[in-house]
Order: sequence, then C-alpha cells, then structure tokens
Amino acid sequence: QAQLVESGGGLVQPGGSLRLSCAASGLTLSRYSMTWYRQAPGKEREVVAGISSNSGITNYGDSVKGRFTISRDNAKNTVYLQMNSLKPTDTAVYICHAERTNSGTIVESWGQGTQVTVSS
Repeated sequence: QAQLVESGGGLVQPGGSLRLSCAASGLTLSRYSMTWYRQAPGKEREVVAGISSNSGITNYGDSVKGRFTISRDNAKNTVYLQMNSLKPTDTAVYICHAERTNSGTIVESWGQGTQVTVSS
C-alpha cells in the first residue's frame, strides 16, 4: 500500500530554516509529480511547491518564491522542501502529495502532514 510520511517539522523562530522530508513507500516516486501543500487553521489548503517526476520543472506559490526550494532524490524515494527565512505566516501543516496519470486515470497519494510553527 502506498504511503507518504512527512518529517522535519517543528518550532522555529522567524528568520530560521527547516527542511521537510517526504518519504514514500509502496510506490516508485520517480513516476510521480510531487507537490507540497500547506493548510493553516481556518484557511484553505494552498500549493507551496511542486516538482515534476524528472525534476525538470518546479513551481512555487507566490508567498514562498525565493525562500523555499523543492527537490527530490528518486534513489531515496524522498522529496524535500527547504524552507528559509521563515515567517509567522508560514505556520501551517505541510502535506506531501504524489500524483501520476495511468491510462487517463489519476493515481494519487497524500501524506498525513507535519506541523511547522514559526514563532518567537
């Protein structure tokens, strides 16, 4: 059974950094495009960053451009999100998502999320 497990969240001061990891099991991550989402209390889920299956294309939400970097290590079946210059507004649950298309059908998997809190 496919499973995505996020780690690396925690409490950090404004201006600090964290690196989130999303480890996959039961699926070959290299076949999937990957996206990090986040959801803060009372707010809609938003796209933070995405990366294509071959790492050729990345995209970022406007609020994190220039501060966050998404990357992947297909050999380790893991995707990362390096977060720098963190702000209190980055506080949210960060969730990993994998998606591919198989004969016109979308195959996807979601992680449970990891909490990131930015506060002094």
